[in-house]
Amino acid sequence: MTAEPVEHRVQWPVPPQDGYTVDDLFTLPDLPPHTELIDGSLVFVSPQRHFHYAAIHLLANGLRNTLPSSLKVACEMTVVLDPRNGPEPDISVVHKEAFTSQRQTRFAAPDVLLAVEVVSPDSEARDRDTKPHKYAAAGIPHFWLVEMAGQDDHPAVQVYERGESTGTYTLTGIYHDRIKISAPYDIDIDLTAFDRY
Repeated sequence: MTAEPVEHRVQWPVPPQDGYTVDDLFTLPDLPPHTELIDGSLVFVSPQRHFHYAAIHLLANGLRNTLPSSLKVACEMTVVLDPRNGPEPDISVVHKEAFTSQRQTRFAAPDVLLAVEVVSPDSEARDRDTKPHKYAAAGIPHFWLVEMAGQDDHPAVQVYERGESTGTYTLTGIYHDRIKISAPYDIDIDLTAFDRY
């Protein structure tokens, strides 16, 4: 007597006709961690490289070093831009009053002063094009894009500021060794410390 082969089927959620909403993002059962909502579609995140982890921690710690008491730093939390878009920036600098509970899972776009995305191979187009466009349209004043650069694979940080008249981001600088800027607040981050993470 031989055993019958066991069939293992994955059951994927079937999207509604008009796509998912932010409410669905927070109520659908068993979604993988760090699932994002972009244009009504669920986006699942692949396992990340060490570079991604190290860059997030280096920058988050650096942002906290000179953080005014009116702000807080959050990592990998959803930012609700509109009913069909709930991306999860790698780092957000948020107004302190937006933190309402230790059980909190999201922020609204007006609560966010700076969104930071660390580019990953599976999300290059979203991180470079889609998300910055959506963050700017939602009124988030500052955006950083972090990429692996050089022969030593250290972070290069592109700093953008949103123009009030255009509603789009303008590049204000690219930093390889040190970020020393005065907007959105006085920030000084030694990027050469990357190897410690």
